[in-house]
This record gives sequence, C-alpha cells and structure tokens, in this order.
Amino acid sequence: MEFSVAVASEVDSWKVVKRAEELGFTSSWFYDTQLLNPDVFICMALAAANTNTIRLGTGVLIPSNRIEPVAANAFATLNKIAPGRIDFGVGTGFTGRRTMGLPAIHLEDMKAYIQRVQGLLLGETISWNFEEKDRKIRFLNPDFGLINIEDPVLLHVSAMGPRARELTAELGAGWLNFSGDKGTALRDLDHMQGVWTEAEHDPETLKSTLFFLGAVLCGDAEVDGEKLMSQAAPSTAVIFHNMLDSVQPMPLALPQGMADVLEAYRVEHAKYSPTDARYLDNHRGHLMFLKEEEKALLTPEMVKATTMSGTQDELVETLGELGEAGYTQFAVQVVSGAEGALEEWSEVFERL
Repeated sequence: MEFSVAVASEVDSWKVVKRAEELGFTSSWFYDTQLLNPDVFICMALAAANTNTIRLGTGVLIPSNRIEPVAANAFATLNKIAPGRIDFGVGTGFTGRRTMGLPAIHLEDMKAYIQRVQGLLLGETISWNFEEKDRKIRFLNPDFGLINIEDPVLLHVSAMGPRARELTAELGAGWLNFSGDKGTALRDLDHMQGVWTEAEHDPETLKSTLFFLGAVLCGDAEVDGEKLMSQAAPSTAVIFHNMLDSVQPMPLALPQGMADVLEAYRVEHAKYSPTDARYLDNHRGHLMFLKEEEKALLTPEMVKATTMSGTQDELVETLGELGEAGYTQFAVQVVSGAEGALEEWSEVFERL
C-alpha cells in the first residue's frame, strides 16, 4: 500500500510535498487547472528541487491545453531535476476545460496525444499533426544533458467511464479514480479490475490510485464541524458544480436528502454572470474553497456523507477494506490553509 498527497497547485505546494516526503508518503499529485491555479509544471519544478525521494505527478494534465512537444519537454525537464521520480497523469478534462466553457476531449484524441508524448520521451521521431499538416519531430539534442529521457516517466490515466477504463487497460497504464464514497469506489474498482483482466493483464499488476478529500475527526462536534467545512467541503461542492454545468455534466449520484440543496444551488447558479458564461462563477474555488453562497448551503453532515471523513478508527476500517479490494495507493488532497491535516492523515496511513 502506498500513500500520496494531492494539491491544488500553488507556488508553495513544495512545502506540503516536502513534509509528506518526511512523513513517508511515496507520491504527490499536482492539479493542472489553469485559470484557477499557478502553472502545474512550475509548481512541480519547485517541489522537484526541494525533495529527494517522493514521486511527482500531474494529477491530471489535460491534452488540449499543451501541444505534445511542449508537454514532453516539460516532463523531460522535470525528469532532469528529479530523475526517475516523474509521473504523467492525464485525463480528458474536467476542471481544466470547464473553466474555459469546454467539454471533455474525445478519448481517441487523448490516446493519440499520450502516444506522441510517450514516443518523444522514448527518444523517438514521431509523426505530429499540427496546423493541418503532418510533421516529424523529436528531441534534437537530448545527449547534451539539458533534459532527461533516460529514466522512464510512468503513465497514469484518469478513467471514470467504461471506455476510458478500456483505454487505460489497452495502454497498460496506472488507473486514477476520484471518489468520496466507499461503495462507489469499490464498484469502480471491480469494473476496472474486470477490464484489466479482459485485456489479458495480470490482475496483480493493476496500479490503482484513489483520490479523495476528507477530514480526520476527533469526536468533538464543534471541532469536527469546522474540519469538515474547511478540509472536505470543497469536494462536496464539486458535486453541485458538475450537476449545474451546462458544458458537459457527468452522471453523479446525489446522496439521499440532498435534492433540496441542489435546488438551492440552482437558484444561486442563476445569479451567476455573464449569463452566457456561468461556468466562470460556477467553477470558482473548485476543489479549493467554498464560495460565500455555498457556505450557507452545505452542512457538516452533508460533507461527511459525501467525502472520505471519519474518526481515525473509521477511516482505518474504510481504507483497509478498499486496500484489500485492490486499491494500491490512496491520494488525500490537502486544502490550502489546512496543511496540518497531513499529520493526521499520516497517523491514519501508518495504521494500514
């Protein structure tokens, strides 16, 4: 079992990652959400320069937002700073495209993008279609020592749906999942394991990472309420961001008793401007903080029901079951301003 920390990229994220390394975490993941956060590769470079052992990954890179030679060059540069510690996490685009009013890219486009980036990182000359013309490109002087394409950059795919999971298995990649509900996470894993096996991979070779937000609770109602709202609630808010997004909402189950909250969110959403780009206000603070209007809509009870939150004993039981089912890595997002939670999660992970 491996444990990692996820961050909404900041220029100071390296401090959280460095502390995670000191606590024994094996990996770190940086969100690629332009217009919400600083550039993911700059933030990763700072972490690479200030750590020694922890892995550093994009969690996840959105193909349409960077052309392949630029993405490959960034990975090769990071690999020079932190040899053999870089992970290429990639997805079709949720926040990273919704912030610009765009739907997810097609899986075939993502597949082609991945193969081109990987080809470049292997030192190959690849065929690259750009501006309606095919061109051959490659790294021109990798032997000069400015970049590193000798150490492998490992591939991980964010795959929420059946076809994306099939692509993950086809590429033999690690699988990235995001869930705050044990039952959903188990069903997702069971499906991914089946797809992996159908692709004639050894079931034991599936590398599966579960991302989540949550809070380690102590039993004091007031303290726990504050923790839930500051550390975990941004994840609950995203459920509603998704449901109200006209760009391309993903099917998500609404927890029982929260239909009225959705309607209250809908009222607030109707106030967002400009009217032809409500996604701008809708995704503000996505997985980072609650907007002022959201603070009055969500309760600690709702947040606990929709995130990986509980007492230390409860979390050990839940995560233990998920680990036994086959998840090989747990990635907890630490929210800015609540970095001390990393210590609490470390105690939970030490018991697994």
